[in-house]
Amino acid sequence: MTRLLSAAGVLAMSAALAIGLAPGAAAAAPKGPAKPTNIQIAGKDIDETIVITVLSSKRLFGSLLSEVNWMASARPQTTALKADKLGPKYTVTVLANKTALQKYELFPMAAGGPRAHRPAAQPGNKKVTDGWFYGRLSMSETLRVSGVPLKAKPDVVGGIGGGVGEDLEAASQDSADASQVLGDMRRLFLLNGGVLMIILVGLAGIAFLIRRRV
Repeated sequence: MTRLLSAAGVLAMSAALAIGLAPGAAAAAPKGPAKPTNIQIAGKDIDETIVITVLSSKRLFGSLLSEVNWMASARPQTTALKADKLGPKYTVTVLANKTALQKYELFPMAAGGPRAHRPAAQPGNKKVTDGWFYGRLSMSETLRVSGVPLKAKPDVVGGIGGGVGEDLEAASQDSADASQVLGDMRRLFLLNGGVLMIILVGLAGIAFLIRRRV
């Protein structure tokens, strides 16, 4: 009986210890991908790099981010046009605070419609497939509103390449929220699994002692 009570005490202490360490374990869990906070635009007739931040202009930031972030993992859709058919180039860099995450080259005035280029060399020595894409028809207007010297095209609201341009900010935010929820759920399952394992080991120990006594 003494051994049984001792084993039960060890089990209780183990469970309490596991629960007590839970907040620390959750805090130590690896964080997800860095969340973009600002976007820089450089190119023709832009004397000083344009910076759009999520804090200063959330709606504009979301619209601009949606013009490029879909290309991060997309397959190339087309080939490069001749230089004289591309028109002015604007380099868009997505950052998390001061750390560059992605870089793209946009050509809103290209012959036949906007084009976008994803360079193979990305920030942080990341390597991706060099690719060309059909840009959204909303590209030139989004860039213009951001401060790029382009002619207004207020009638353009949709696009090809990345899909329609309606409620772009909401779509971008929903995607980010879904990724965060999935990450939190994964960490919770791992944590609960560790606590369950400790309890199962304790129960196995009690069962072994009872069997020996019987």
